[in-house]
Amino acid sequence: MRVLIVGAGATGGYFGGRLAQAGRDVTFLVRAGRAAQLREQGLTLLSPHGDVTLQPKLVTAETIDGTYDAIIVAVKAFGLEQALQDMAPAMGPQTMVMPLLNGMRHVDRIRSLYGAALIGGVCKVATTIDPQGRIKQLAPFQELAYGELDGSPSARTAQFDETMQGAGFTARLTAHVEREMWEKWTLLATLGGICGLMRGTIGEIEAASGGREFVLRLLGEVVRVIEVDGMAPSAAFLETITRQVTQKGSPMASSMYRDLVAGLPVEADQILGDLAARAARHGIDTPLVSAAYTHLRIYMDRLARAQ
Repeated sequence: MRVLIVGAGATGGYFGGRLAQAGRDVTFLVRAGRAAQLREQGLTLLSPHGDVTLQPKLVTAETIDGTYDAIIVAVKAFGLEQALQDMAPAMGPQTMVMPLLNGMRHVDRIRSLYGAALIGGVCKVATTIDPQGRIKQLAPFQELAYGELDGSPSARTAQFDETMQGAGFTARLTAHVEREMWEKWTLLATLGGICGLMRGTIGEIEAASGGREFVLRLLGEVVRVIEVDGMAPSAAFLETITRQVTQKGSPMASSMYRDLVAGLPVEADQILGDLAARAARHGIDTPLVSAAYTHLRIYMDRLARAQ
């Protein structure tokens, strides 16, 4: 398959880099500044699974040279609209689009533009970009799950699965991708709310007076909204996430918290704001989620004023 990765950041750069390393036909759609950096330095992955520097195929919005079989959208949620505009020339009648964005608001937006081209996708990886533009993997887990949103088998996702297999990460075709997308939002909203509001790691928050009770209440708010507005998380998932967010001494923190500490923009609207809005539509009281969102919204407004 001819695959276009929209974005060569921490997520798209990592999975796209592994695909390119495995010999897949992968091209990155990037902005001019990132293109110049990658042409000069290459795409470097620093990982427990092995370091590598690649010279990837690159295009910008102005230089897309044809359509692709699959487009993986791997940008921050606040960059989605520009990404959708930039990738339009790469869309063909049979192109499938798999977003790897946080939250669920992007699903309706992509479907409104490209309809049946949309398939579901969930990634599990902890990566960041260092000051030199290299992608650093922070933990050994690396998984990509995908499938039709209605759970049905299809020839196109089977072909996509063949392309993903054997590329240096766990790849999984699933009939339950939509539920997994809602579950990931449950995790991200909980972690983002906990760490963003309390400005600490899971272990630090759990050790504080009232910390464990705060964590469980915020988790309960998130789960309640997801159950009513989306697809209820599985019992196994809830058991796992409860253990993760209450683990004593855990260094775990959300990527949103890492961006917050670094003074970078965060996906407050997409991860917590959209959840709070859905709660309001259903008349669900979410005081902790709302407090976390307001806290992060103040931070984002300060960033905007400083620009």
